[in-house]
Amino acid sequence: MAAAAPFDVLVVGSGASGLAAAVSAERSGARVGLAAKDSLQSCNSAKAQGGIQAAFGADDSPEQHAEDVWQSSHETADRRLVEILTGEAPRAIHWLEELGVEFTRENGGYRLARCGGASRKRLLQVGDRTGHAITKALRDAVEASSIETFPKSPLSGLEPIENGWRARCGEHVIDAATVVLAAGGRCYREAQERGELTTNHPGATGEVTQIAIDLGADSRDLDALQYHPNGGAWPSAMQGYSIPETTRSYGAVLLNADREEFTDSLGPRDAVSRAIFDEVEAGRGVETEDGRPAVYLDTTRIPESDANVSLPYMLRRYRAGGIDPLAAPILTYPVLHYQNGGLVIDEHAETTVDGIYACGEIAGGTHGRNRMMGNSLLECTVFGRRAGKAAAEKAA
Repeated sequence: MAAAAPFDVLVVGSGASGLAAAVSAERSGARVGLAAKDSLQSCNSAKAQGGIQAAFGADDSPEQHAEDVWQSSHETADRRLVEILTGEAPRAIHWLEELGVEFTRENGGYRLARCGGASRKRLLQVGDRTGHAITKALRDAVEASSIETFPKSPLSGLEPIENGWRARCGEHVIDAATVVLAAGGRCYREAQERGELTTNHPGATGEVTQIAIDLGADSRDLDALQYHPNGGAWPSAMQGYSIPETTRSYGAVLLNADREEFTDSLGPRDAVSRAIFDEVEAGRGVETEDGRPAVYLDTTRIPESDANVSLPYMLRRYRAGGIDPLAAPILTYPVLHYQNGGLVIDEHAETTVDGIYACGEIAGGTHGRNRMMGNSLLECTVFGRRAGKAAAEKAA
C-alpha cells in the first residue's frame, strides 16, 4: 500500500455531501483529501431529479419548512437538525449558485413547486437534472482547488492513531486529523438481497456505516428504508428508474386498474408508497407485460408547458422507449430508494466518536423515519458544509 502525506481532513465519498464537505473544509484552510469508492462521478446524488427544498415563497418560512419535515417524519426526526436544515436552506441555495448552479426561474424569481408532504411551494429545480447540476458544480469546485483526490479507493479500514486517524482506502494508507464519512447508504445491497428494484447506484452497499459502528459510533433508525413511490415499471428499460415526483407536483395523479384515484398523490412518500402496495394487494392494480405489479400514473394531466421546462429528461427517456407520457398514462410501482437512518450526529455533523463526522445519507436524524423529497440534496449541502468546516476547525 502507498502512504499519502498526512491531511487535516479526509473525506470519504464523492456524492453531493462529500464534495460539499471537501470544498467547505478546504475553504476553511484545511489540507483535504477525498477518497471515492469508484470514480469521482459515481454517486447517487447525481441521479436525483426532483429538486431541492428551500423556503423562498412569500407565504413560506424556514419554520413552516421545519414543521413539514417534522410531520413527514411522524415526529421522529431530531428537531435540532431539522431547524438547522431548514434555517440554512436559503443560504445553501445561494452558495450553490455561487458555485455555478443555475436554478430554473420564472417571473423574476425561482420556479417553485409543491412536493409530497409539503404545505407550500418550495421545491427549486434545474429542470429534472437537479442532482446532476449540483454535483457537477461541486466537483468542478473540487477540481479547481488544492484538494487531493483518490478515485477507486474504497474505505476498508479506519483506526485511531496519535492525533488522528489512519484510513485504508484501496491501495492507499491515508492519515488525517479528522475524517468526514459521506459514503451514502446500503439500498443497492439491500435490494439485491431482497430481489427488488432500486434507484440506487451499485456502490450503495453500506460497509462504511458498519466500519463507523465498529469504532463505537451510535446509529439510529437503520431499519427505516424508504421506497420511492414512483419507480418505473414498464417498459423494461425504465424499471428501477425514479420517475420524478414533480410529475405529481405538476398535475399527475395515481390511478388504479379502474382509472380511479385512490390516494392523495401529494402525500408523504411512505403514505403514497403504502397506498400503492395496498391497492395492488387488494387486486386493484395492473400488471406489466412481464408480469410485475403496477398502477397508473396519469401524466397526461401535466400541462405540456410545465413538462417541457421541468421534466425534459423524463420525457426523452420514455419517448425513446416508445411511450409519450403526455399522451398516455405510465406504469409505476414503488422501488427501494433511500436509507433514512444512519450514524447519530450533532449540530456540527460530528458522530459520537471524537473526530469522525458524517453527512448525507450515511447520517441519521435529520429526516427521522421518513424523508421528504427535495431534502436529501439540501441535507447534503447544509450538513456537508457544516461537517467540512467543523472537521477543519477541529484539525486546526
